[in-house]
Amino acid sequence: MIDKKKIKEAVRLLLEGIGEDVSREGLIDTPDRIARMYEELMAGMEEDAAVPLSKTFQASNNEMIVEKDITLYSMCEHHMLPFYGKAHIAYIPNDKVVGLSKLARTVEVFARRLQIQEQLTAQIADALMEHLKPKGVMVMIEAEHMCMTMRGIKKPGSKTVTYVCRGEFEDNVNLQNAFFNMLRA
Repeated sequence: MIDKKKIKEAVRLLLEGIGEDVSREGLIDTPDRIARMYEELMAGMEEDAAVPLSKTFQASNNEMIVEKDITLYSMCEHHMLPFYGKAHIAYIPNDKVVGLSKLARTVEVFARRLQIQEQLTAQIADALMEHLKPKGVMVMIEAEHMCMTMRGIKKPGSKTVTYVCRGEFEDNVNLQNAFFNMLRA
C-alpha cells in the first residue's frame, strides 16, 4: 500500500537537500502533489494481471492475434525517471481469447511499478502464458528512457527495444518474422 505521508516527508527532505525553501509559495503543495502523482503512477503495485485476463471467450480461431502500439509509461527503478514507448503483443490462442482492451490493461498493471524494461517485457508475456494458456506469446517493447536522454549520456531519441518469446514463438523464426512484419504494416 502506498504511504502518502512518507512520500510527502521524503519530498520535503529532497527539496531541502537540493537547497530549496519548502515554505516557498510554489513548493508548499508540492509534497502533496507528488504523493498523489506516485499513487497514480505506482497503481500497478496493488493490481493483479489475473483480473483483466480472467474474462475470456471461446474462439475457434487459433491463428496469431496482434495488438500493437499500446502506449506505456513506466518508471525506471534505477533512477526513478520515466521511460515511455509502445508495447506490441502477439499470442496464438488455445481455443480462448481475451478482450483486446485486456491486453492493454495487462501492460498497465506491470508498467505502473518501479521497473526495468527487460523485466516488464517478460512479465507481460509470462502473465499471458499463465492466465490465457495460449500456444505462444511474443511481446516487444520500444521505449525511450529519460535516464539516458536527460542525464548521463544525454542521447534524446534513442530507443531501447526488448522482446521475449514464449511457447510456439520460442523456436519458430517464421512466427517471429510474421510478428515483426505485422508491426511494420
